[in-house]
Amino acid sequence: MSDPRLRLLSPSPAAPRAAHARRLPLGRLLFEMGALDADDLVSAQMRQRNMGVPLGTLLLAEGRITEDQLLDAVADQTDAQRLNPLATPPDWTVMRTLPLEFCLRHQVCGWMRFGGLTVIATDRPERFAEVLAELPERHKPAMPAVLGRDDIRRYMIAGYGRDMVDRAETLCPGPLSCRTWQGTRAYRALAGLALLGTIGWGAATAPLILWQVLCAIAVGMLILAMGLKLSAFVARLTAPPRPLRKPPGAFTERGRKRPRVSLLVPMYREPEMAGALIARLSRLTYPKPLLEVHLLVEEHDLATQEAIAQEPLPPWLHVICLPKGRIATKPRALNAALPFCRGEIVGIYDTEDAPDPDQIDRVVAHFAAAPPEVVCLQGALDYYNAASSWIARCFTIEYATWFRMILPGVARMGLPIPLGGTTVFLRRAPLEEMGGWDAHNVTEDADLGLRLARYGYRTELLDSTTREEATMHAWPWVRQRSRWIKGYMITWAVHMRDPFALWQDLGTWRFLGVQAFFLTAISQPLLAPILWSFWPLILGYTHPLVPVIGTGGIVTLVTLFFASEILNLTIAMTAVSGPGHRRLIKWTPLTILYFPLASIAALKALYELISRPFFWDKTTHGHSLRGRGLRFWRRSAEVV
Repeated sequence: MSDPRLRLLSPSPAAPRAAHARRLPLGRLLFEMGALDADDLVSAQMRQRNMGVPLGTLLLAEGRITEDQLLDAVADQTDAQRLNPLATPPDWTVMRTLPLEFCLRHQVCGWMRFGGLTVIATDRPERFAEVLAELPERHKPAMPAVLGRDDIRRYMIAGYGRDMVDRAETLCPGPLSCRTWQGTRAYRALAGLALLGTIGWGAATAPLILWQVLCAIAVGMLILAMGLKLSAFVARLTAPPRPLRKPPGAFTERGRKRPRVSLLVPMYREPEMAGALIARLSRLTYPKPLLEVHLLVEEHDLATQEAIAQEPLPPWLHVICLPKGRIATKPRALNAALPFCRGEIVGIYDTEDAPDPDQIDRVVAHFAAAPPEVVCLQGALDYYNAASSWIARCFTIEYATWFRMILPGVARMGLPIPLGGTTVFLRRAPLEEMGGWDAHNVTEDADLGLRLARYGYRTELLDSTTREEATMHAWPWVRQRSRWIKGYMITWAVHMRDPFALWQDLGTWRFLGVQAFFLTAISQPLLAPILWSFWPLILGYTHPLVPVIGTGGIVTLVTLFFASEILNLTIAMTAVSGPGHRRLIKWTPLTILYFPLASIAALKALYELISRPFFWDKTTHGHSLRGRGLRFWRRSAEVV
């Protein structure tokens, strides 16, 4: 070990103590280095025993020591070398000879070779025996060198960027992914032209027959949607009260330790949200030594990176700059970051989210009390800017209806739960088993909810709320909704590649429930204009189908339309009748004018399904915060 490069590895001021360091615990080493006084050490050791986390992790998360102090002490304790990347940069050829999956599994990277030894960078040298046990023979013998976790991740992304991008984009199994559509653009275009040609030919040669067929389909989907909503509504109203979950303190009473939780927060071109986001996440009451937050930023998004760099970051918050890939979607970012999570539970938040402070505590308690097949929890979503515009008010009413009435009813009926894109928490092992998220699906949340059900897992609802920023203007709303509808189209088409396999995986009841949900969600906004054509009858105008179905048929249809609107209004008013939303009851009748926007979004979605199915129409956030500062969101977030 006389190689001159090796001397550059260990600038630690505590190096003279290395001969006896392995006999000393980490706390003693930190005390001798002057990083801790005796009182702080005793107090930290007591907390460490209760949490069951390494002492260094606890002290670093609480800000009691710096990362350099911790790494120096760990290097001394294990008699490992301390890496200085500026003095000894990595040998990229050596780095790439180690398999990517091996490096991701152990969170290490090859650094260099000298004298027949492979130097491997790690932030956990005490676990190097596990690395050696799986290290390919051609890289042995090997020695550990201590480097910070964030540095390891940065160098790993720099060395394996292209491979990591490919891995993230293909992590989901091919039969359950829509990525195979990449090479079928011509086929999609021909199918679209064939559809338009068929409709045009029918309109030219047999317009009355075409009108009857479209009306029949539209009415059938309306009746199916009404049945699904009514069933879910009744199931929700008749559901018994949710059982109270034991508080997280019960973990220590039973001798169990709280699990570590990893939160993933994708950010894309949202520099104005950085400060508010960090402040909101800092309000979470879950012990910070057991919590890690990863902000996911694209490497070309320099504005967001600069905004984050301006903020003082707590030690439990990490920034991951993701290499550019063929697609730029949220699920691709989640897949790329998943290997860097060390928590047993993985949660997803959006940039504008303001979760309940005790939300992670509730997640942990819920999972602890739930059976093993429950691997996913979906929290409720709400909006903190409902008063900012008419669109925002209607959006808030719609979300209250969905998360407070329909979704609980769907869950009680035993049907698969289509997840929301945020406030979703999953056990990490089953998530990795399923292949993470479909990187090409623009509604990866709905797809994941269906895949969970196909794998035999269950999703339950979490009794906790996250507040978001509602889209405040019509065209941004249309863009966002078109992405959702397009994603529903893609998700249904992917899982219906083999209907028999889907039926076998789900069973008859859940299979039918999936068909009812997706088909009505897709067809209703597309076919709604067909049904609107009957409303002028109220004003005395005629309709082409009057001679065909007669006056009795028209009366039946109009009665059905009125019943549908009354059902929608009843559910919506019930959803907002609580103390926090009661002020919105007077706005519920105006949602009749709000939902027609979905037809514009559906047409946009259908066009993009043919022309660019993987295009992620980004929703811009932060409008309600601009010019108002953090005091506005804090005040808004208090509104339930």
